[in-house]
Amino acid sequence: MERRALLVAAALGVLGTATACTVESASNRPANSHVSGKADAALKELQGKVLSEGPKGESPAEASSVELSDAEVEQVKALNATAAIVMHYAGNDWATAQIAGLKAEFARLGVEVIAVTDANFNPGQQVSNIETVLARNPDIVVSIPTDPVATAGAYRKVSASGAKLVFMDNVPEGLEAGVDYESVVSADNFGNGVVSAHLLAKALDGKGEIGAIYHSADFFVTRQRYEGFRKVIEEEYPDIKIVKAQGIAGPDFAGDAQKVADAMISQNPNLAGIWAVWDVPAEGVMAAARSASRFDLKIATEDLGTNAAIALAQDQLIVGLGAQQPYQQGVAEARIGAGALLGKKAPSYVALNALPVTHDNVLEAWKQVYNTEPPADLQKAMKK
Repeated sequence: MERRALLVAAALGVLGTATACTVESASNRPANSHVSGKADAALKELQGKVLSEGPKGESPAEASSVELSDAEVEQVKALNATAAIVMHYAGNDWATAQIAGLKAEFARLGVEVIAVTDANFNPGQQVSNIETVLARNPDIVVSIPTDPVATAGAYRKVSASGAKLVFMDNVPEGLEAGVDYESVVSADNFGNGVVSAHLLAKALDGKGEIGAIYHSADFFVTRQRYEGFRKVIEEEYPDIKIVKAQGIAGPDFAGDAQKVADAMISQNPNLAGIWAVWDVPAEGVMAAARSASRFDLKIATEDLGTNAAIALAQDQLIVGLGAQQPYQQGVAEARIGAGALLGKKAPSYVALNALPVTHDNVLEAWKQVYNTEPPADLQKAMKK
C-alpha cells in the first residue's frame, strides 16, 4: 500500500502536458489551466508505471520477465501439450482480445487449445465448466474466477490434477501462488481507475456533481478500479462531488447500468458526469444520457470496447478511459503456463500498465490494446 501511495502522489505532483479530451468540440475543452495541467501532469507521470498490487499485496513484475528463450520454446513444442481457457464471461471485447492473445501465443509454442468456456458470470456454471474441462486432462488451464469463494474448490481440483494453473486478474480464496497456481496476470486496475478519474476531472474543469456505478460483486480487479477512481476524485479534486454511488451485479451489466444512470440523472438535475466501472456498463450510461437528451453528460470508464471507442472517436459522451492490454495479458499467461511445464517458476503477480485513451489517441490505442488495426467502423467514426 505504501508503494501505491507514493506512486499516486508522484503522479499527481509532477508538471507536464498530455493529450486533451472532450465530449464536445475542441472549442469547448476545459478552460481551467490549473486543472488541465494537473491532470495532464499526472497522466504523463503514470506512463509505464503500475500502481496496483496483487491480490495478496504482491509487488508487480513486468510482462517481459516471463518471456521464453528460443531453446525453451523448442522444448515446449516437443511436449505436444494441451491447454484450456476457462472464462468468467466472454461477451465483450476484453475477453475476445484476451482469448486471441492466448491462442496466438499457444500456437507459437505448439500448445493445442482444446477448450474455451464461458460462464456468463455464473459461479455454478463455471464450476461445471471446470469439471468438463478437467475430463479432457489439459496440461495447462488459464482462467479467471467468477467468484473467489464459490469456485475455490473446483480450482483446487485443477491443481490436484497436475495441470499448470494460471489466473487472469482474480485468485480464488485459499489458493497459494507457487503451490496451487503459477501466477496471476492482470492489468493495472487501480491505475486504470486513477487514469479515468483524471480524465473525467479534466473534462469537468475540476468541478461539478457526478455519479459512480461500480461492480457490487466481490471481484478484486473491479474493486481496485473503484478505489483508484474514488481516491483521486476525493483527494485531488475537492470541487467534484460524488453525489450518488451504486453497484450493479449483472449479468445484464449494460441494462442494469442504464437503470441506475436513469435514476441518477432524474434525481440529480445538476449531475455533470458519471463514472462506470467498465465499458459495457458505460454503454448503459450512454443509453440513459441519450434517452434524457443529456448529450452534455461527461462519462469516464475503463476498457477500450468497440462502442466506447466509437463514442470517443465521435467525440460524444465518453470523455476518456483507462485501457487494459488484454491481448498482451493473454500472451503473458500462455508463456507462464508453458514455462511451468518446463519447471520454470514465474513471479506470483504480473501486471501491465494502464493506457489513458482519449478522442485524440483512440485509433493508436486500439492498435496497442488489440494488436490489430482499428475496425472500419471505428476509423469511419473518427471526428477530425
